[in-house]
Amino acid sequence: MNNKKEALYKAKARIIKAMAHPTRLLIVDELSRSERCVCDLKEMIGSDMSTVSKHLSVLKDAGLVTDDKRGTQVYYTLRCPCIMNFFKCVETVLQITAEEQMSLIK
Repeated sequence: MNNKKEALYKAKARIIKAMAHPTRLLIVDELSRSERCVCDLKEMIGSDMSTVSKHLSVLKDAGLVTDDKRGTQVYYTLRCPCIMNFFKCVETVLQITAEEQMSLIK
């Protein structure tokens, strides 16, 4: 594999790895609906502010979200809503796998 191709795969893996946590998946899903302030996300997740901030930092570093500071509040937006197509694909894989497993016991 050449260096350019390897760099591209590493970049893709970094994005997927950033989403590889249930809380971050929830955040991405919520941000696909509308922008949210950190305080709203904190309530939805039920974690302390530092934990929510860390999750948001991981997503931001991967380029998945952007932030906008307004006064004392920070609002987050999903940078590329097309990432939700990946979610749909994952759900299809889950469904196909479940159907295959169910066919084993029929």
